Amino acid sequence: MSASVVRIWDLPTRLFHWALAACVIGALVTVKLGGLYMDWHVRFGLATFGLILFRLIWGIIGPRYARFAQFVRGPGALMQYLRGKRYAGHNPLGALSVVAMLLVLGFQATSGLFTTDDIMIQGPLYGYASEDTASLLTRLHKQNEWIIYGLLALHLLAVAWYAVVRRKRLVRAMINGDAPVHELPGDAPAARDGWGVRVTALLLAGGITGLVLWLRTLEVVPAY
Repeated sequence: MSASVVRIWDLPTRLFHWALAACVIGALVTVKLGGLYMDWHVRFGLATFGLILFRLIWGIIGPRYARFAQFVRGPGALMQYLRGKRYAGHNPLGALSVVAMLLVLGFQATSGLFTTDDIMIQGPLYGYASEDTASLLTRLHKQNEWIIYGLLALHLLAVAWYAVVRRKRLVRAMINGDAPVHELPGDAPAARDGWGVRVTALLLAGGITGLVLWLRTLEVVPAY
Protein backbone atom coordinates (compact mmCIF):
# COMPACT_ATOMS: atom_id res chain seq x y z
CA MET A 1 0.00 0.00 0.00
CA SER A 2 1.25 3.48 -0.85
CA ALA A 3 2.62 5.58 2.01
CA SER A 4 0.38 8.40 0.79
CA VAL A 5 -2.81 6.55 1.84
CA VAL A 6 -4.02 4.60 4.88
CA ARG A 7 -6.46 1.67 4.83
CA ILE A 8 -9.54 2.87 6.70
CA TRP A 9 -12.44 0.75 5.47
CA ASP A 10 -12.07 -3.02 5.56
CA LEU A 11 -13.52 -5.07 2.72
CA PRO A 12 -16.52 -6.46 4.68
CA THR A 13 -17.58 -2.93 5.67
CA ARG A 14 -17.31 -1.75 2.08
CA LEU A 15 -19.29 -4.71 0.76
CA PHE A 16 -21.94 -4.10 3.43
CA HIS A 17 -22.26 -0.46 2.38
CA TRP A 18 -22.85 -1.18 -1.31
CA ALA A 19 -25.03 -4.23 -0.67
CA LEU A 20 -27.24 -2.18 1.66
CA ALA A 21 -27.52 0.59 -0.94
CA ALA A 22 -28.56 -1.95 -3.59
CA CYS A 23 -31.15 -3.58 -1.30
CA VAL A 24 -32.67 -0.28 -0.18
CA ILE A 25 -32.97 0.95 -3.77
CA GLY A 26 -34.38 -2.41 -4.81
CA ALA A 27 -36.95 -2.36 -2.00
CA LEU A 28 -38.06 1.20 -2.81
CA VAL A 29 -38.35 0.52 -6.54
CA THR A 30 -40.25 -2.75 -6.18
CA VAL A 31 -42.74 -1.36 -3.65
CA LYS A 32 -43.59 1.41 -6.14
CA LEU A 33 -43.97 -1.09 -8.99
CA GLY A 34 -46.26 -3.23 -6.83
CA GLY A 35 -48.00 -6.33 -8.12
CA LEU A 36 -45.76 -9.34 -8.62
CA TYR A 37 -42.74 -7.18 -7.81
CA MET A 38 -43.83 -7.25 -4.17
CA ASP A 39 -42.27 -10.68 -3.85
CA TRP A 40 -38.95 -9.00 -4.63
CA HIS A 41 -39.77 -6.24 -2.18
CA VAL A 42 -39.99 -8.87 0.56
CA ARG A 43 -36.71 -10.43 -0.56
CA PHE A 44 -34.93 -7.07 -0.54
CA GLY A 45 -36.42 -6.36 2.89
CA LEU A 46 -35.16 -9.65 4.30
CA ALA A 47 -31.72 -9.02 2.82
CA THR A 48 -31.73 -5.56 4.41
CA PHE A 49 -32.65 -7.12 7.76
CA GLY A 50 -29.69 -9.49 7.46
CA LEU A 51 -27.32 -6.70 6.45
CA ILE A 52 -28.35 -4.47 9.34
CA LEU A 53 -27.88 -7.37 11.76
CA PHE A 54 -24.44 -8.02 10.26
CA ARG A 55 -23.45 -4.37 10.67
CA LEU A 56 -24.61 -4.23 14.28
CA ILE A 57 -22.45 -7.23 15.16
CA TRP A 58 -19.57 -6.03 12.96
CA GLY A 59 -19.74 -2.73 14.81
CA ILE A 60 -18.69 -4.66 17.92
CA ILE A 61 -16.23 -7.26 16.61
CA GLY A 62 -14.99 -5.66 13.38
CA PRO A 63 -11.77 -3.71 12.72
CA ARG A 64 -11.03 -0.34 14.33
CA TYR A 65 -12.95 2.08 12.12
CA ALA A 66 -15.99 -0.19 11.77
CA ARG A 67 -16.57 -0.27 15.53
CA PHE A 68 -19.23 1.91 17.11
CA ALA A 69 -16.94 2.52 20.08
CA GLN A 70 -14.51 4.24 17.71
CA PHE A 71 -16.85 6.65 15.95
CA VAL A 72 -19.94 7.17 18.13
CA ARG A 73 -18.94 10.16 20.24
CA GLY A 74 -20.51 12.85 22.38
CA PRO A 75 -21.33 16.53 21.72
CA GLY A 76 -17.79 17.60 22.65
CA ALA A 77 -16.27 15.64 19.77
CA LEU A 78 -18.87 17.08 17.41
CA MET A 79 -17.93 20.62 18.41
CA GLN A 80 -14.23 19.83 17.93
CA TYR A 81 -14.95 18.50 14.45
CA LEU A 82 -16.90 21.63 13.54
CA ARG A 83 -13.89 23.69 14.70
CA GLY A 84 -11.64 21.80 12.30
CA LYS A 85 -10.32 18.73 14.11
CA ARG A 86 -9.64 15.81 11.77
CA TYR A 87 -10.88 12.29 12.38
CA ALA A 88 -10.06 8.97 10.74
CA GLY A 89 -13.08 6.94 9.71
CA HIS A 90 -16.51 8.36 10.40
CA ASN A 91 -16.30 11.87 11.80
CA PRO A 92 -18.72 12.76 14.64
CA LEU A 93 -21.22 14.31 12.22
CA GLY A 94 -21.06 11.34 9.87
CA ALA A 95 -21.50 9.04 12.86
CA LEU A 96 -24.91 10.60 13.53
CA SER A 97 -25.89 9.80 9.95
CA VAL A 98 -24.71 6.20 10.31
CA VAL A 99 -26.62 5.66 13.55
CA ALA A 100 -29.77 7.28 12.14
CA MET A 101 -29.59 5.17 8.98
CA LEU A 102 -29.10 1.92 10.90
CA LEU A 103 -31.98 2.72 13.25
CA VAL A 104 -34.42 3.78 10.54
CA LEU A 105 -33.57 1.02 8.08
CA GLY A 106 -33.41 -1.50 10.92
CA PHE A 107 -36.92 -0.54 12.00
CA GLN A 108 -38.15 -0.70 8.41
CA ALA A 109 -36.72 -4.17 7.84
CA THR A 110 -37.89 -5.50 11.22
CA SER A 111 -41.41 -4.06 10.98
CA GLY A 112 -41.64 -5.50 7.46
CA LEU A 113 -41.46 -8.98 8.96
CA PHE A 114 -44.93 -8.42 10.44
CA THR A 115 -46.67 -6.36 7.75
CA THR A 116 -49.31 -7.21 5.17
CA ASP A 117 -50.85 -5.51 2.17
CA ASP A 118 -54.18 -7.29 2.87
CA ILE A 119 -54.09 -8.72 -0.66
CA MET A 120 -51.35 -11.22 -1.40
CA ILE A 121 -48.10 -10.22 0.32
CA GLN A 122 -47.17 -10.46 3.97
CA GLY A 123 -44.04 -10.59 6.07
CA PRO A 124 -42.87 -14.02 7.24
CA LEU A 125 -43.80 -13.28 10.86
CA TYR A 126 -47.17 -11.71 10.12
CA GLY A 127 -49.03 -14.78 11.34
CA TYR A 128 -47.32 -14.61 14.73
CA ALA A 129 -48.53 -11.10 15.64
CA SER A 130 -51.96 -9.98 16.72
CA GLU A 131 -54.11 -8.19 14.17
CA ASP A 132 -53.72 -4.87 16.02
CA THR A 133 -49.93 -5.22 16.24
CA ALA A 134 -49.63 -6.14 12.56
CA SER A 135 -51.87 -3.22 11.59
CA LEU A 136 -49.79 -0.78 13.67
CA LEU A 137 -46.49 -2.03 12.26
CA THR A 138 -47.85 -1.93 8.72
CA ARG A 139 -48.88 1.70 9.17
CA LEU A 140 -45.54 2.66 10.70
CA HIS A 141 -43.73 0.75 7.97
CA LYS A 142 -45.43 2.89 5.33
CA GLN A 143 -44.87 6.15 7.21
CA ASN A 144 -41.21 5.36 7.87
CA GLU A 145 -40.63 5.25 4.12
CA TRP A 146 -40.72 9.06 4.05
CA ILE A 147 -38.04 9.24 6.74
CA ILE A 148 -35.89 6.95 4.60
CA TYR A 149 -36.29 9.30 1.63
CA GLY A 150 -35.20 12.21 3.81
CA LEU A 151 -32.14 10.39 5.15
CA LEU A 152 -31.10 9.25 1.67
CA ALA A 153 -31.41 12.81 0.38
CA LEU A 154 -29.30 14.16 3.25
CA HIS A 155 -26.72 11.42 2.70
CA LEU A 156 -26.35 12.20 -1.00
CA LEU A 157 -26.17 15.94 -0.32
CA ALA A 158 -23.47 15.37 2.31
CA VAL A 159 -21.40 13.24 -0.09
CA ALA A 160 -21.74 15.92 -2.78
CA TRP A 161 -20.83 18.70 -0.33
CA TYR A 162 -17.70 16.88 0.83
CA ALA A 163 -16.68 16.27 -2.80
CA VAL A 164 -17.23 19.84 -3.99
CA VAL A 165 -16.44 21.94 -0.91
CA ARG A 166 -14.08 19.83 1.19
CA ARG A 167 -12.48 18.01 -1.77
CA LYS A 168 -12.88 14.66 -0.04
CA ARG A 169 -13.76 11.69 -2.25
CA LEU A 170 -15.89 9.70 0.16
CA VAL A 171 -17.24 7.42 -2.56
CA ARG A 172 -13.78 6.46 -3.75
CA ALA A 173 -12.72 5.71 -0.17
CA MET A 174 -15.70 3.39 0.24
CA ILE A 175 -14.66 1.58 -2.95
CA ASN A 176 -10.93 1.08 -2.39
CA GLY A 177 -10.93 1.45 1.41
CA ASP A 178 -8.13 4.02 1.51
CA ALA A 179 -7.98 7.64 2.67
CA PRO A 180 -5.20 10.13 1.81
CA VAL A 181 -2.78 10.71 4.66
CA HIS A 182 -3.24 14.49 4.49
CA GLU A 183 -6.94 14.11 5.36
CA LEU A 184 -6.21 12.14 8.54
CA PRO A 185 -4.81 12.99 11.96
CA GLY A 186 -1.12 12.21 12.19
CA ASP A 187 -1.55 9.25 14.53
CA ALA A 188 -4.20 7.38 12.51
CA PRO A 189 -3.26 3.67 12.27
CA ALA A 190 -4.43 1.48 9.38
CA ALA A 191 -7.41 -0.79 9.86
CA ARG A 192 -6.95 -4.55 9.83
CA ASP A 193 -8.14 -5.90 6.49
CA GLY A 194 -6.39 -9.24 6.07
CA TRP A 195 -7.77 -12.70 5.50
CA GLY A 196 -8.49 -13.20 9.19
CA VAL A 197 -10.92 -10.26 9.11
CA ARG A 198 -12.51 -11.44 5.88
CA VAL A 199 -12.98 -15.05 6.99
CA THR A 200 -14.57 -13.84 10.24
CA ALA A 201 -16.96 -11.66 8.24
CA LEU A 202 -17.75 -14.55 5.89
CA LEU A 203 -18.61 -16.86 8.79
CA LEU A 204 -20.80 -14.17 10.35
CA ALA A 205 -22.53 -13.50 7.02
CA GLY A 206 -23.13 -17.23 6.57
CA GLY A 207 -24.76 -17.53 9.97
CA ILE A 208 -26.99 -14.51 9.35
CA THR A 209 -27.94 -15.83 5.91
CA GLY A 210 -29.06 -19.05 7.55
CA LEU A 211 -31.13 -17.06 10.06
CA VAL A 212 -32.83 -15.05 7.30
CA LEU A 213 -33.61 -18.19 5.29
CA TRP A 214 -35.05 -19.77 8.42
CA LEU A 215 -37.25 -16.74 9.04
CA ARG A 216 -38.63 -17.11 5.52
CA THR A 217 -39.74 -20.68 6.33
CA LEU A 218 -41.83 -19.43 9.26
CA GLU A 219 -44.35 -17.72 7.00
CA VAL A 220 -47.88 -18.90 7.65
CA VAL A 221 -49.70 -19.16 4.34
CA PRO A 222 -53.32 -18.04 4.83
CA ALA A 223 -56.08 -20.38 3.72
CA TYR A 224 -58.59 -18.82 1.33
